[in-house]
Amino acid sequence: MINIGIVGATGYVGIEIIRLLQNHPEVNISTVVSQSFAGRKISDVYPSLRNIFDMECQNLDIDKIAACSDIVVTALPHGVSSQVVPELLKRGKRVIDHSGDFRYRSVETYEKWYKTKHHAPELLKEAVYGLPELYRDKIKNAAVVANPGCYPTCSILGLAPLLSNNLIDTNNIIIDAASGVTGAGRKSELTYQFCECTENFKAYGVSTHRHTSEIEQELGFLAGTDVLVSFTPHLVPMKRGMLATIYANLKNENTAEDLLQVYREFYKDEFFIRVLDNGHFPETKHVSGSNYMDIGLAVDTRLNRVIILSAIDNLGKGAAGQAVQVLNIMCGFPESTGLTSPAFYL
Repeated sequence: MINIGIVGATGYVGIEIIRLLQNHPEVNISTVVSQSFAGRKISDVYPSLRNIFDMECQNLDIDKIAACSDIVVTALPHGVSSQVVPELLKRGKRVIDHSGDFRYRSVETYEKWYKTKHHAPELLKEAVYGLPELYRDKIKNAAVVANPGCYPTCSILGLAPLLSNNLIDTNNIIIDAASGVTGAGRKSELTYQFCECTENFKAYGVSTHRHTSEIEQELGFLAGTDVLVSFTPHLVPMKRGMLATIYANLKNENTAEDLLQVYREFYKDEFFIRVLDNGHFPETKHVSGSNYMDIGLAVDTRLNRVIILSAIDNLGKGAAGQAVQVLNIMCGFPESTGLTSPAFYL
């Protein structure tokens, strides 16, 4: 059994990791850390886990975490992770991190978009971006894996086959994406309270959202050249789920079926990527609670433009589910271990 420590266990990402690992036959959760709920049982904070997972939350003690864990999953705010993760690495632990602190190759890009100084820039060369479909071989032996953001996951995998095959222009890509409220984390800010969110649909971070830089970095690697995108996130009044609508100009005249065949070939060995048939499009309901990503597309022949739609669960493939997939790769388990449950359809 692999012993897993979870730091930031009572946030939405942390608790989703705990939920998923209850079904994992090769993993033992050895410690859970929560500064806000130290001394209380996880099942007191989330009663749905009563008699299922009753472990008591601990304060952040690096030595204690390292002593009982083989791999540590951190779900901490940016700026905090870059202080905690290096200490875990010094103690010989491998880490899967959920902050933005280790997703970038350039410290200058990180500091510009996150408006804070990076505490461990030397680790950016060592950290591996945690998209299995693109970096599986590097993840396998990585000491620290930077789990991608949910918006970048939905956007990058939606565009990867077209950019890799040089089928679209790189200078006018538009991404409109909508996320459930859990994407903001477990916080009590007015913006995310029920009366503010319900029966409302709004954009935020228009032209300034920090995930723009993460998306551009990875799309640039795929395209082999700098890529700039217009990215607009939206808050949709549901708990979980994400849908991205992506627009790109085609270099040649292609039919939707032509392009779908490119996607099928690109993702032919990917268990969690489902390329839908021509004329069918993703819905968040079909991936909620799962680690699956559904992709569909159409071609606007009047404009010679492709419209790609991709859907994930922002807590699943967009965070905790992807972390478990990464964990499986790091440990040499089949990637689908503990992740084959279908979506919460109702």
